[in-house]
Amino acid sequence: MSVVSTKRFTLDEYHRLIELGFLTKRDRVELIRGELVQMVAKGTPHSVCNTALLYELLPVLAGRALVRNQEPVILPLDSEPEPDFAIVRLRADSYLNSHPYPEDIHLLIEVSDSTLSYDQTTKLAVYAENNIQHYWIVNLIAHQLERYSQPFRNESGESGYRIRQIALRNETVAIPGFEDVSLNLASIFLA
Repeated sequence: MSVVSTKRFTLDEYHRLIELGFLTKRDRVELIRGELVQMVAKGTPHSVCNTALLYELLPVLAGRALVRNQEPVILPLDSEPEPDFAIVRLRADSYLNSHPYPEDIHLLIEVSDSTLSYDQTTKLAVYAENNIQHYWIVNLIAHQLERYSQPFRNESGESGYRIRQIALRNETVAIPGFEDVSLNLASIFLA
């Protein structure tokens, strides 16, 4: 009896596949725990929310942090996801020499409808195990913002967040690391 196994990729192997042209932007994949994961096409509500959030974040964080939209972050445990937003520290090279690492990240945000379950389980665990301090899910199904903080790993090796807070579409929330900056959720939950 033979056992089927999958090929897992390291970050270096993944980057080499990109350098050699085996993977391009058209492939729409991200590396999660060493596996190539096909990214789902974005529907209209996702795109509209994504654009609204971009226009809200850019002016309030200008000169204080870099707002990356659908760009990779490097998570050392063989993951290179492309969250909808990564709020990262300013750096002189604007991340020309490498994508942001966990220590560069203030906040990761996923805008979610068709991938909600995946974002609440797999992505959440990957972000927690890589010590991402703050993770938000803009839940387009329930019209609420799920805010996760204080990553942990339990004795059996499972990762998650100690704190889960829900903010409703008519509320205002502070952006982690920039508590003087508020985000009015009514401006991003348009539908």
